[in-house]
Amino acid sequence: MNQVFLALGSNIRPEYNLPQAVRLLSEYGLILKKSSVWQSKPVGDLGQDDFLNAAVLLETDWDAVQICSGIIAKIEQTLERVRDPDNKNGPRTIDIDLVLFNEEQLQIAHRIIPDPEIVSRDFLAVPLAELAPQYRVPGLQRELSRIAHDLKTLNGAQLMRRDDVLL
Repeated sequence: MNQVFLALGSNIRPEYNLPQAVRLLSEYGLILKKSSVWQSKPVGDLGQDDFLNAAVLLETDWDAVQICSGIIAKIEQTLERVRDPDNKNGPRTIDIDLVLFNEEQLQIAHRIIPDPEIVSRDFLAVPLAELAPQYRVPGLQRELSRIAHDLKTLNGAQLMRRDDVLL
């Protein structure tokens, strides 16, 4: 069985879309853990609503390619994700990214795993650290808890935990 860490984000009806994404992911394996939901400012396109972000740890027999090209694409389509080729950082109903896969380093099409943005995006690192604080990111040899701590120290209080939104 594979241990799959997925990052979730939404700024269009996120209170609905994040839990729906988790429910749909559960059809492909066992959700072992779910993070808290965190609110963050948008990146790139600042003229949009804040994002709600979370992460889940999924145990599944699906491989990384199947997850990226099949499962994620299907769930994003089900939740009516629209990709704007002129604005990759635009608003979205759901964004699901495979960010860690077992303890492997992979490249699937344009996606690099572990996601290199883990070390620079607190909205990725903080939810992931909730799931597995002692997980050592392959290639970095740093624990998720250390990465999240360093980003909080560097960036200050950029994230706000949203206990009113449950996955």
